[in-house]
Amino acid sequence: MQPTVAKRLQHTEEYYFSRKLREIDDMNKGGANVINLGIGSPDLPPHPSVVAALNEHAAKPGTHAYQGYKGIPALRQAMAGWYGRFYGVTLDAEKEVLPLIGSKEGIMHICMTFLQEGDEALIPDPGYPTYRSAVQLSGATPVTYALSAANGWQPDLEALEKSDLGKVKLMWVNYPHMPTGAQAKADTFEKLVAFAKKHNILLCHDNPYSFILNDRPASLLATPGAMEVALELNSLSKSGNMAGWRVGMLVGKAEFLNDVLRFKSNMDSGMFQPVQMAAVAALELGPEWYAELNGIYAGRRKKVFELLNLLGARYDTNQTGMFVWAEIPAGYADGFAVSDEVLYKAKVFITPGGIFGENGKGYIRVSLCRSEQVFEEAIERVKQSIQVSQTVNI
Repeated sequence: MQPTVAKRLQHTEEYYFSRKLREIDDMNKGGANVINLGIGSPDLPPHPSVVAALNEHAAKPGTHAYQGYKGIPALRQAMAGWYGRFYGVTLDAEKEVLPLIGSKEGIMHICMTFLQEGDEALIPDPGYPTYRSAVQLSGATPVTYALSAANGWQPDLEALEKSDLGKVKLMWVNYPHMPTGAQAKADTFEKLVAFAKKHNILLCHDNPYSFILNDRPASLLATPGAMEVALELNSLSKSGNMAGWRVGMLVGKAEFLNDVLRFKSNMDSGMFQPVQMAAVAALELGPEWYAELNGIYAGRRKKVFELLNLLGARYDTNQTGMFVWAEIPAGYADGFAVSDEVLYKAKVFITPGGIFGENGKGYIRVSLCRSEQVFEEAIERVKQSIQVSQTVNI
């Protein structure tokens, strides 16, 4: 017997990186030794105090039981304190902070809580593919809104006003933006809050990149009136080098969080208590931690610029986050063509921008999550492949 796949999965494909990593694994088994510059998984360790806290609390006999769905008080208080210190946002740790087992999981929680068949949700193009997948899995319909370099990768709310918003219940936004690295402009959040209020739309701001190569971390919730219409996801994956630890958070109005908790409590449990205590240590780190981290990423970004120069790609040197987004060189159909050529000729994998939407097809993205030495090796490989290609063309 072959069971029928549920309707909710019929329009949801396997995640691109899941498929591509299998291909790269097969290439490596054949001796290719591919340099993967695609995925933003931090290669650096957390601060030593974070690891020490994990070890200390894991050694205690009473920390291995099931945990509460809302996280321990110490973690909620640390999250609220972090928001106060770095974002200037005051949160009630008891009611306005909900720890999550990863913020990607939180995207799904939000969609399943507030969306259903017949609803529509606005998602950015280009944007994180999980927004579309989560909306579709909820039964709702994703409706893309275009972002462009000409508009600084900001939402064109005037264009959206001219569309039918009658079924739109939720809007995904993400600044600093992934994959483009654009920051929100001075008035972007204010305009978004006004737009959401006018059309009775729940704004969902995904904010995991605000500390990476950015000296102005910003929260949508610092905008007057945002607490009434918005939720914000955040994470220690990038800012704390804790991607595999799965420590995220959802912050916002108590009533919104209580609704999400109704779904979350039926889907998962509280995270391992020693991980929660380690997260407290990470959240208590000062500005010097982020400065040290960004010094490393800045050095790596220079190497990525050198790599992109070799390819003839164009890019904005002011973008933030742990990727570099670049316009493809002339002569290529799209970013997939560039990515495949570099992969098969140089054995270096870079991400095609088309996986982030129609408006990303003319771009490629390079992760900063490798050492400078690895980038130097990638540069040498690309130099050699370019020389071979030029020789063949002659």
